[in-house]
Amino acid sequence: MCIETIVLASHNRNKAQEIQMLLGNQFHVILQQAFDIPPIEETGSTFEENALLKAKTVYDIIGLPVIGDDSGLEVVALNNQPGVYSSRFAGDNASDDDNIDKLLRKMHNIPTEKRTARFRCVVAFLGTSSDDQPVFFEGEWAGYIAKERRGKNGFGYDPVFVDLQSNLTAAELEPDQKNKISHRGKAMQSLKSYLGGS
Repeated sequence: MCIETIVLASHNRNKAQEIQMLLGNQFHVILQQAFDIPPIEETGSTFEENALLKAKTVYDIIGLPVIGDDSGLEVVALNNQPGVYSSRFAGDNASDDDNIDKLLRKMHNIPTEKRTARFRCVVAFLGTSSDDQPVFFEGEWAGYIAKERRGKNGFGYDPVFVDLQSNLTAAELEPDQKNKISHRGKAMQSLKSYLGGS
């Protein structure tokens, strides 16, 4: 499959940089705003629905290969919240810090052994098949929620999500370490294999 340019159905530059690192230099990842496409409202009730909604909206406009990615944090003690609302947990225009603050407030009385969580990522890809059927890829990353922020790398909930294997937060891991074990790393590796990337 000969694809060089892939459009990411997102306005999130951090996510684009991470996906570019994951897919490698043989692919060129560009954001949807390069085509003046405004942000797409995530109205789905699952990661799959939101990923497909974003990919299909952009693909229908430009007809180029598109990645729609939806990912989020599921905390067992909070009935898998914030889930699909991860990026807007503290409100529609919430910052990463706002979302983390709300999460830590909601979990302030929960002991360490009950703070288990996972990151989930679902990627919908459109643009290579003649019948334009989406292909889905998924990844998960198990961990638990720290009681305070640690680390300076990454974005989103990375400063409070602790990897079970290393006992470091996602924000304490170097980007290449994170990309090998993260939910998005696993999903993108599957996509890269599908696209014939080395």
